[in-house]
Amino acid sequence: MVTGTHQLLRWFMAGRDTPNPATLPAARQVDETLVTAVRLAVISGQDRGAVADLAGERLVIGTQEGAGLRLRDETVSRFHCEIARQDGRLLLRDLGSLNGTLVDGVPVLVAYVRPGSLVTVGATVVRVELGPAPVALRHSPRTRFGGLVGHSIAMRRVFDQLERAAQSDATVLLLGETGTGKEATAEAIHEAGRRREGPFVTVDCGAIPAELLESELFGHERGSFTGALRAREGSFRAAAGGTVFLDEIGELPLDLQPKLLRVLERRTVKPVGAEGHIPVDLRVIAATHQDLRAQVNAGRFRGDLYYRLAVVEIHLPSLRERPEDVPLLIEHLLDDMPGAAADKARLLAPSWVAGLARHAWPGNVRELRNVLERALALGAAAATPVPAAAAVSEPTSAAPAPAVDLTQPFRPARDAWSAIFEKAYLTALLDAHGGNIRAAARAAMIDRVYLYRLLDKHGLR
Repeated sequence: MVTGTHQLLRWFMAGRDTPNPATLPAARQVDETLVTAVRLAVISGQDRGAVADLAGERLVIGTQEGAGLRLRDETVSRFHCEIARQDGRLLLRDLGSLNGTLVDGVPVLVAYVRPGSLVTVGATVVRVELGPAPVALRHSPRTRFGGLVGHSIAMRRVFDQLERAAQSDATVLLLGETGTGKEATAEAIHEAGRRREGPFVTVDCGAIPAELLESELFGHERGSFTGALRAREGSFRAAAGGTVFLDEIGELPLDLQPKLLRVLERRTVKPVGAEGHIPVDLRVIAATHQDLRAQVNAGRFRGDLYYRLAVVEIHLPSLRERPEDVPLLIEHLLDDMPGAAADKARLLAPSWVAGLARHAWPGNVRELRNVLERALALGAAAATPVPAAAAVSEPTSAAPAPAVDLTQPFRPARDAWSAIFEKAYLTALLDAHGGNIRAAARAAMIDRVYLYRLLDKHGLR
């Protein structure tokens, strides 16, 4: 069984290789979708002639060991940029690189690329080309995995990854926007794995003060610090035989990161005030809405810890990337809500569901659940809640949009429109998250301090 698990992990890391069903630990049906092959060719710079194929869904360009296209160019960041498949197109994202990324000579943070596009990273130029043969991407035939549902190809690809990840004890890193269901995904992996009979312990690294987080994770001895009136075993030891889920791992302070690295490498913990290390038998699943590669570039997260966490890296799609799943999600969420049976037919009306499917859902599945709960709570008044939901994605500003004034120079005219956009976006963002600044900053992927400044600027504080 151990040999089968090791084979399964190798196939997982290979991405598109399909194992022989006769050698799998358990037979499992797999579907595949053929997509266009993409090749990245270095045409300028010290690595000229190097090539890399986009064999899976995403590929990183950088100098860090493990990058899909690894360069020696010292002007390239460790994780410089990423090219990913999205809705049949290729999306490039700069990963917080020091020198920036250019597409066809234009500086970009996010941009679509196509065959023939020239991507400049540091002093290196990479050309996007068509590969030699189509690539087969795997997806599961199932539409449910634990508490997760979805029949879109994007979600079924995730199910395929989860099925394989559950068969081993490899550390898993879950990535995705706020509200995409990372904790439910971690629980689903735990319940489908061999540790299902053991405990499932959750630690929110972003919700616990830094000075208390070490004790929460590793435990402490009695008298090890002021207020330590009794010993505490900590979450890692409490999860022995099971799984510990580290939510918002990107918030882990730098001084605790080497200690977590030791847990992952040696499976031992050292409680605060203890003299020695204590062995622990557990699986670790971590999650974050942040891009840890950008954090590594900025020096806020250790590169070696990132790789120890990302043995199996799974990206959860946002709800706007899979709108076809909205009807199925509505039915699934209503099944879990007390008293929803009487209103279920009304809330599954095709016109109402179609309106929800058109919404952008910045808060993802969590926001959809809130809309349904509000519809149930308001009774008849919620018979047509689509405008309330849609208002989250539509600009709402007290100031009317200015007419295009061609007598103005470009920059002042642009700044006037930018101010209206900022206020409309911030208003909708706060509405979507009930005024919760922390949640709003996470969803918008901006720093909370910067969000406070924007709110002050537009009188929304």
